Amino acid sequence: MFSLSPHQNALVLTAVSFSLNCCFASSLIPHIAPYFGTKTRYEEVNPRLLRDVLFVNRSILKAPTTERCSPVHLTAVIRHGSRYPTVKNIRRIQRLSELVRREASRGSERWQQDIQSWENWFTEDMDGQLVTKGRAELRDLASRLLTLFPSLLLEKNLNRISLRSSSKHRCVSSMEAFQEGLWRRPDIQHHHIIDDQLLRFFEHCRGFVEGVENNRTALQEVDKFKHGEEMEALRRKTARRLGLPHQRFTTDLLEAAFFICSYELSIKSIHSPWCFLFTEDDAKVLEYQMDLKQYWKRSHGHMISSLSSCPLFHHIFRTLDKAGRPRRSTEELPEPASILLGHGETLLPLLSLLGLHKDQTPPTASNYHAQHGRSFRTSRIVPYAANLLFVLYDCQRGPRLQLLLNEAPVRFPGLQEDAPLYRDVRATYRHLLDGCDVDRECEGRAAGRVPNTEL
Repeated sequence: MFSLSPHQNALVLTAVSFSLNCCFASSLIPHIAPYFGTKTRYEEVNPRLLRDVLFVNRSILKAPTTERCSPVHLTAVIRHGSRYPTVKNIRRIQRLSELVRREASRGSERWQQDIQSWENWFTEDMDGQLVTKGRAELRDLASRLLTLFPSLLLEKNLNRISLRSSSKHRCVSSMEAFQEGLWRRPDIQHHHIIDDQLLRFFEHCRGFVEGVENNRTALQEVDKFKHGEEMEALRRKTARRLGLPHQRFTTDLLEAAFFICSYELSIKSIHSPWCFLFTEDDAKVLEYQMDLKQYWKRSHGHMISSLSSCPLFHHIFRTLDKAGRPRRSTEELPEPASILLGHGETLLPLLSLLGLHKDQTPPTASNYHAQHGRSFRTSRIVPYAANLLFVLYDCQRGPRLQLLLNEAPVRFPGLQEDAPLYRDVRATYRHLLDGCDVDRECEGRAAGRVPNTEL
């Protein structure tokens, strides 16, 4: 026998408690949680936040150690936090709930019984609004950025920080929560600019609206997959597990069942009985369908989808130009930070325009099994509270720029350094900085024309 000191006892108890808490927390997380596409929680991308929501890894800042560098500007393009379903999905969930209650045969598994007794709690007035968890995500993100960039986001600089958001309620609420995290108090007076031209650019680009959004042929790969063998097999299998006649269980209702699992996790942090319907392989099929939609609607599938983000691209680089150039003593100080809060539809076209997450072979309806290792996974790229950070450093050899996606370093295509010289970044995107004219790209395409593609 041996005895432990009080200090050692405390360490052992802390370790045991931590271990139990981790195991308990992980048991509450569905095994399919990493595959919810744009409805994925931010913690699935950054699992360390499950243990500590304010965890900051300072090693992600990659300015070269051989030069004296200090951050002089931060531009952050951020997606809103977790939200309620939109009316469209709430109605699907209602139809599914009624069908199961009315027609499902009694299952023997506990989870089947839980599904059949499940009470639909979604109401149409929720319609995409930010939830409590979503507010916390933005407050915590702001706190982590404040820890990473104290010289830029300190209180003395707050009046010089540019704050812009989309007009959608979930974005306005997210910006308010972000400011609370930045100011570190809930009673602050919120102020920011609503700028839909900048953050909902996709609505203002006629070439995109007519060539992609309202063009039935633009998403033909999605339609093919939706009615293809993988989805058809999954639809029949899920109907059987629910005890429903498969002809009554549509693909839309299949998606609704999957979404209930995702919403109950992201909104209430609970392991919904609906999650037991799906294996990990099932979830990968549904994730792929969602990725196909985002790829062909918002990303690399059609060039106009990426080019529609030209106004945002130019705004970011104008801001960086101003922050990085030598300043005369009589000139106004540049903004230490620019916070731009929008949607997944804001981030995806911009990421595509920058050339990120573009696989050599595009995803199609016929190559699902060859796409398991693809880079384009919206679950990883644009979860709730996704963020793209442009960090400008003042260094001995000149300004340098680093890119971070969801608080992880990302390299600019074609450049080998984590924080290359800003002039090299500008040279990489010279064709967009000198071109990418939104009037020509968005207004110069005749209505009804098939969208141009990069394939």
